[in-house]
Amino acid sequence: MKRQHIFSPLSSNASRRDMLKLMGLGGAALAAGSLGLGGRALADDRTVAFWATATLDIGDKWQEFAKQTGIAPQFTDNGNDIGPVLARLAAGNANDLFDVGGFQGGAEKELAKQGHIVAWDVSKIPNYASVWQWAKDIPYLRLDGKQIGIPTVVNADSIIYRPDKLGKVDSYGVIFDKKLKGRVAMEDAWINSAIFTAMYLKESENKPIKDPGNLSESELGLVMEFLIKHKKDGQFRTFWNGWEQGVQLVANEEVDAMTGWEPIVYEGRKRGLQVEYAAPVEGYEGWGNNTVLLKGAVDRGMSDAAHAFVNGLLGGFYGCELGATRGYMVPTDKNVDYAKAHPDEYKADAAAKLADHVKAKFAGKVYWQNTRPDNFQLYEEWWQKLRNA
Repeated sequence: MKRQHIFSPLSSNASRRDMLKLMGLGGAALAAGSLGLGGRALADDRTVAFWATATLDIGDKWQEFAKQTGIAPQFTDNGNDIGPVLARLAAGNANDLFDVGGFQGGAEKELAKQGHIVAWDVSKIPNYASVWQWAKDIPYLRLDGKQIGIPTVVNADSIIYRPDKLGKVDSYGVIFDKKLKGRVAMEDAWINSAIFTAMYLKESENKPIKDPGNLSESELGLVMEFLIKHKKDGQFRTFWNGWEQGVQLVANEEVDAMTGWEPIVYEGRKRGLQVEYAAPVEGYEGWGNNTVLLKGAVDRGMSDAAHAFVNGLLGGFYGCELGATRGYMVPTDKNVDYAKAHPDEYKADAAAKLADHVKAKFAGKVYWQNTRPDNFQLYEEWWQKLRNA
């Protein structure tokens, strides 16, 4: 995420739209009717600034969300990489600007212990009762008996590939296949690429790896040396960064296979490409994008609005829209209920099919993504070595 510029609304003569653009806020912020500038001093108590992964954005549909819930969201892409997110919370201005975070799971306990987030009161989130139990049981969501994260979006990731070029793909081995040198890619983020590689080495190469999501020092060295060697050999077209670049690699037909997010498959199909998502024999990388209550929101008296916002995310409409556009799952049967009640907007059978699709992934072999493994600092060091290789 680019560094955001903060203006005083009293001293700057920049237009409202220009300031929002410079802040990194999109059209949903304009629709919400609040700038969120200068520590969100101008925000009313029904406007919630949502700082989350780009694929959680529903664009113009936030206006309908606002009509239904009474909460007008301002969405800002946080870049997905939890490292810079934590840095902005610890030493930057994120808690001054945003109310609710949508973060990849693993860092919640660290954030709570450092005082950057506070616990949710689930009694103020009645739709939480409808969340699937296995999603409630995701690691990282509770600390000292308190709910510090709400499982808002779940999925399990694997490989995006072109069946017209490769036939059926069912192993991460395709990413390291010498015959595809220069035609494959991985994400420039260890939170995904390290675990994919570890899963492959553990399951298909019988390497001594216990938990691909929480590698020991020696296991991490094994994985990263393997990746660095393949990078030096020219195996990868690139290590992509962010939604736009990931989509473009597929849309421009620069790669035949890459590890990545399932919404890229949906976007590729919209553009007329034959794109599939693999069911690897090594298993999926399971993840949860969990909503957290930022301390700054509580300090600004925005806690009730934040709770109402998250309750709305679990209410069915958001899940239907996110499922239809991204293939992501809000883990509740309220999505199907909403689709049945609004057949002109969404197809109930499609919502049910997606739910079954995601449940089937988690019924098989899944290794959980962990954005804060025990040796996360070593991960950071190794990943920089890879970038420099």
